Amino acid sequence: MVRAFVLLALGGPAPPGPAPCRVLYARSFGTPPEPPADPARQRLLRKEQLLAVARQVTSHCQLLQSSSALPPAPQPPEDPSSLQDAPGGLFHLPPGDPFPQGVTVAWLSVLAVAFALVCDPQENLALAEMTLRRLAPRLLAALRLLGPGADVLLRPEAADAVLDRILPHGQMLFLNQAFLQALDREMGIKPAR
Repeated sequence: MVRAFVLLALGGPAPPGPAPCRVLYARSFGTPPEPPADPARQRLLRKEQLLAVARQVTSHCQLLQSSSALPPAPQPPEDPSSLQDAPGGLFHLPPGDPFPQGVTVAWLSVLAVAFALVCDPQENLALAEMTLRRLAPRLLAALRLLGPGADVLLRPEAADAVLDRILPHGQMLFLNQAFLQALDREMGIKPAR
């Protein structure tokens, strides 16, 4: 099961150093094992957990970018199938750092944003990566990139609609092409040529 989805702006170079990452959208799935005594404190804890994941994803993206010889793409790809070559990866967070149980994070970096799925350790990681690669072009259609940096506007209702269909209640699905084409028609996304 997917515990959370995080969409973040990676931050760009700033004069004193790299700009910090910024969580643009986050969604948690499932319910906590015990009812929270203080809902406000529980929300704050969840925000801190997702921000810790965002910082880890940002550091992995920066490390991969610095080790590769390829410069970042300045424009979004016209063909969503070209996202198959987008950089991504997996990493494991041990119990207590920041979640009570260990989790595995699958991430994908596209332009100045990154997508991350926080999964249970026993989850199918190939399916998690495939799900991210199918989510990314549909969520990019819900984003409005304001420039080559990390300035992004998000339509949260569109992101909610995509996640409700592709990750219902945090369950990853094996999706066929006909389902994805119907989803694209619903959202008004132009099909890839």
